[in-house]
Amino acid sequence: MVLVAPNGTKALEAVQASLEQDTPFDLITLDIMMPEMDGQDALIRIRALEQQKGIPQNQRAKVVMTSALDDSKNVLLAQEHQCDAYLVKPIRVDTFLTQLRSLGLIG
Repeated sequence: MVLVAPNGTKALEAVQASLEQDTPFDLITLDIMMPEMDGQDALIRIRALEQQKGIPQNQRAKVVMTSALDDSKNVLLAQEHQCDAYLVKPIRVDTFLTQLRSLGLIG
């Protein structure tokens, strides 16, 4: 199942609901520049929700940050906030699929 959230706040609400229903997401893609709550803040809050729920690190959702921002500050900040991958737009399908394979999400 795929869910698209129009902004960071709605994305966080969707993650929280999925955790409350014990149906966590396998993959979350976040754009750094989103309305209401940016991707960096959403990532921090998602990881906090997973921690509160007691989800072991190896069972957390894989988070791929996507952005037009390719500066080292944003990349390092996303890694510090525990993203699993960072892709710079425009994102090629083959690049995205390679990343999903490396994260163990597809064969």
